[in-house]
Amino acid sequence: MKYRRVLLKLSGESLMGKQSYGIDPEVLSQYATDVKAAVTAGVEIAIVIGGGNIFRGLSGAAQGMDRVQGDYMGMMATLINSMALQAELEKQGLRTELLSGLSIEPICKEMSRRRAVEAMQDGRVVIIGGGSGNPFFTTDTASALRAVEIMADAILKGTRVDGIYTADPEKDKTATKFQHLTFQEALSKHLKIMDLTAFALCEENNLPIYVFDMNRPGNLLRVVTGEDIGTEVSAQ
Repeated sequence: MKYRRVLLKLSGESLMGKQSYGIDPEVLSQYATDVKAAVTAGVEIAIVIGGGNIFRGLSGAAQGMDRVQGDYMGMMATLINSMALQAELEKQGLRTELLSGLSIEPICKEMSRRRAVEAMQDGRVVIIGGGSGNPFFTTDTASALRAVEIMADAILKGTRVDGIYTADPEKDKTATKFQHLTFQEALSKHLKIMDLTAFALCEENNLPIYVFDMNRPGNLLRVVTGEDIGTEVSAQ
């Protein structure tokens, strides 16, 4: 097993599937099935999901909304997605623990390292909503923060692309894929993997980032068992 404890970062947009808004039940079911396979194999998993399928604070600010208010609305959107994933995971027989950067009783408890680690050691999937609990920080940064807190082996960034490319492969057919990058190589090439705050936090704490296609069933298990199907960013 390559990774024993991971932080899985999912985008809110990925939950839309082919829809233009909201949550696609088929995508949610596939993600839960893949998480179950990895947990069954013995991997401890924490999950952070974005909220872009429901609301984006930056989009609201661009339309004249107060940025702080918009960011808190975005955090609430991540909690809606987190609750949906929690329900699907439990439907498939997994035990879960929903924590949040925002304290919202009776839905969930506030995030703490102790709660998260104890839950994972007990075999539960930990879902962390509410971002970092602070405005002006993205869910990328929240993912990096939570991964460092729980001492994860890596951040697994599930996207709809099978790794990091020289350009957007959906727009540029000549784009080529990287198998591995160092943090400094990624910065020098101006590759947009995560926002700079998140990226710096990963580099400072020697926390690898693995980018892979989460929309292909079975890929999560392939990643944690060591198959080279995406792109890893690490110190060396």
